[in-house]
Amino acid sequence: MNIQRTLKWIAPAAVAAVAFSACKPASTSGSGDDTPKEGYTTITPDFPKPMFEGTPVPPGDIPNLEKPGTPRMSFQAPEGTELISKGKPVTSSESAPIIGELEYVTDGEKDGGDGSYVELGPQKQWVQIDLEEEYDIFGIIVWHFHKSANIYFDVVVQVSNDPEFGTSETVYNNDHDNQMGFGEGADNAYVETNHGRIIEVDGKKGRYVRLYSRGNSANELNHYVEVEVYGKK
Repeated sequence: MNIQRTLKWIAPAAVAAVAFSACKPASTSGSGDDTPKEGYTTITPDFPKPMFEGTPVPPGDIPNLEKPGTPRMSFQAPEGTELISKGKPVTSSESAPIIGELEYVTDGEKDGGDGSYVELGPQKQWVQIDLEEEYDIFGIIVWHFHKSANIYFDVVVQVSNDPEFGTSETVYNNDHDNQMGFGEGADNAYVETNHGRIIEVDGKKGRYVRLYSRGNSANELNHYVEVEVYGKK
C-alpha cells in the first residue's frame, strides 16, 4: 500500500477526531427521503449507536473525499425487498483473519466494539457473501469500522453469479486512480460513521456479493463490522 498516500495529509490521531457524516454516494440515484414511487417502499435500516465524538478537521489531500452532509438514513426499493444476507456464509481473501471471525460480517451485530468485527491483513483484501440463491439486489450497506473515524481506501463492491468473480458487475467504486484494477471509480471516499454506507443497486441479479478495500487512513489493515444485502427473488 502507498503509505504516503495514506498518512501524508493528516496524522492518525487527528483522523480519530474526524466527525464527517456519511453522505449519499455521488453515483447513486434517489435521496432516500422522498415519498416512494408506486410499487416501491422506503427501507430504513437499524443503525448502531455512535461510538465516537469529535470535531471536524481539514480533510487533507484525498481528492475524492466527500464533503460533510446529512447522514443517509434510508433508500427506496421495490415492494417485497428484504434483508437477504443475515446469517449467510462469508468467505474472504484471507481464510484466517487477524481478529474476529468471518461470520461476524453477516451476524447482525453492528455496534463495532470488540468481538463484533473482523480484521484482515494489509493491501488488497475482500470479503464475499454467498446469498445461496440468485436474487435481484436493490441495496447493500457496509460498516467497515466506526469506532474511530477512518477512511477506507479503494472500496469496490461487485455482484456476480460466479463464485470466482470471473464475470461481475461493479455497483460501487471509489478507487479514483485504479489501484485495484477495476477501472477508475466515480464514487466518493468517505469517513466511517455508525451510518455505514448505503449503496443503491438497480436490481442487479446475483448470488454473490464481494467487497474490496485496501487499508485505511489509520493503518494498512481492512475491517468489516457488518454487511447487509437487500433484495428479492
